Amino acid sequence: MKLIAHRGLSSLYPELTEIAFAKALELDIHGVETDVRLSKDGIVVCVHDPIIDRVADGRGRVSELTLQQLRGYNFGTEAMKQSVLTLDELLEMLVQYEDKHLYIETKHPVRFSRILEEQVVLRLRYHGLLFDPRIHIISFAASSITWMKEMAPQLDRIHLRRSWEKWLNPVPNFVGHPTGLGISVERARKNPEFIGKWGLPTYVWTVDNASDIRWAKKQGVDMLATNVPGRAAALLARN
Repeated sequence: MKLIAHRGLSSLYPELTEIAFAKALELDIHGVETDVRLSKDGIVVCVHDPIIDRVADGRGRVSELTLQQLRGYNFGTEAMKQSVLTLDELLEMLVQYEDKHLYIETKHPVRFSRILEEQVVLRLRYHGLLFDPRIHIISFAASSITWMKEMAPQLDRIHLRRSWEKWLNPVPNFVGHPTGLGISVERARKNPEFIGKWGLPTYVWTVDNASDIRWAKKQGVDMLATNVPGRAAALLARN
């Protein structure tokens, strides 16, 4: 089972910051996960929420702030100040670790629509990673999975599924032809038959409880996103 550090080593360091990823990349795990959005001036930044209020010492919507404005805020703590991280900067970190994978979650809905995916593809191409099997695109938005298939069909595309989607898509006619499916650990517990269903690899989030980690391994989960990757790795090594 592949362990993925959710938003970097977010249980010990400010989420989606340089220090969080630096520490996660040092661990003996499969890879790291990041969320991405576009700033007002079209820069791909690693921020989960549409607004920065929760994770920075400022206020505002990511899409209404330029990179320079975002740089003016602290995304860390008083004792550990951190600037907003761009996807370019994260990719520069990744290339130093040849064994690590990166899961890029495109956040939607956003005012920029498919421009977000276009910019992600451009950044990957710039860093020589567009055809690298270590790059995985994940999203709750079927539209994002479709756009990525059009622009970079060689990339792994994991569609994160919500519970209500089974009513909209009762048959396995997945938009964008994803190469993997993702479900929450809560839904996986209730419906373990979804794991590996339709022959697609399963990505499960966000799994921090020891009993859930052991359960996921027994159920054959392929990829597991966790806030405690070090602890999860140690646990699996003992079991």
